[in-house]
Amino acid sequence: MGPLEGIRVLEVAMYGFVPSAGAVLADWGADVVKVEHAVTGDPQRGLRQIGRMRVEGDPNPNVEHANRGKRSIGVDMSVPEGRAVIHDLAREADVFLTSFLPQARTKFGIDVDDIRAVNPKIVYARGSALGPRGAESDKGGFDMTAFWCRGSVAATITPPGTEGMVSPPGPAFGDTISGTNLAGGIAAALLKRERTGEPSVVDVSLLGSGLWAMGHTIALSAHLGEPMVAPVPGAHGAPTNPLSGLYVTADGRYLSLVMLQPVKFWADVCRHIDRPELATDPRFGTSADIAANTQEAVAILREAFASRTLAEWTERLGTLSGPWAPVQDSLQVGSDPQIRANEYLIRAGELELVANPVQFDVTAPELAPGPEFAAQTEEILLGLGLDWERVIALKTAGAIT
Repeated sequence: MGPLEGIRVLEVAMYGFVPSAGAVLADWGADVVKVEHAVTGDPQRGLRQIGRMRVEGDPNPNVEHANRGKRSIGVDMSVPEGRAVIHDLAREADVFLTSFLPQARTKFGIDVDDIRAVNPKIVYARGSALGPRGAESDKGGFDMTAFWCRGSVAATITPPGTEGMVSPPGPAFGDTISGTNLAGGIAAALLKRERTGEPSVVDVSLLGSGLWAMGHTIALSAHLGEPMVAPVPGAHGAPTNPLSGLYVTADGRYLSLVMLQPVKFWADVCRHIDRPELATDPRFGTSADIAANTQEAVAILREAFASRTLAEWTERLGTLSGPWAPVQDSLQVGSDPQIRANEYLIRAGELELVANPVQFDVTAPELAPGPEFAAQTEEILLGLGLDWERVIALKTAGAIT
């Protein structure tokens, strides 16, 4: 049983950000009802092409990642009958979760006051591009604009002299991080309501999440009065530490070493690369020596690591005490035994999906596939206590699908 078992979430949201918060809540055991446009559904359902990668047919990972484990109902909120359905659903929910902008929330009767009028104790959670206050609070946005670009990620990760900017590593990068933040805020609000009886309005924005992800960097920049500048590709990672950086292997793969106390780990690294004599080399005896001779040490390590394949180094470095990791792409992670041991990838229907990063009691969540469009409309409404006559009347009026 998940920690949110018995919690009911009504999600009125589109695309990746806020629905990914609903997916995390579903992973944690909540019953999440996804409200979609009565005719077109969530526009994310039509997303088939990501760069050179195209999905034909179903299941569509572009939908499943942020919508696994939910139930779907199609509602036309532009008509009074549809708005009444939303209020009926909200009356029985613990959480109302939306990505709609202020004007749309007012238009469709789903703003805080509207929902609290039918359920005074509901936790009302909003995901936005730029936050709930300020002159731009009513503007929309995506993770590329608000999280990646405006939040300083793109400029910080793009090396000097690069034309344009480095793009996000894939779709919904900022969306998924922001959605997890929103899910955590909702969980905290539910705890507050349990303890005090008072509900909260929870706000998370793509911009705020981007800034939080860059928080350490932004603090340094504000303190020193200069931006962080990305290193030129191919340069060693740390100018005064040979044990913090990337090294290429014989098969063109990379190892990442991050040993922030080089003196502590230097002798062990030397043993693992079959160069034990370097452990007592006076050039690398103290932190100051290593810093002064980093360039020489990097050259030695580059030659050593280039002599074996990544597979060979993975076996050899299994006993290395310092932190290191293989550099892996989005396909290679599926073969990582540590990822498999922790069940960070889980089957949901026909697909393997990444589980949310939180586990309870050393147990991975059970994932269910995302719903087909409006597949549970009748089930959801009958579960509210509506009779067949009203369900049929709502369908005839076009208020539901």
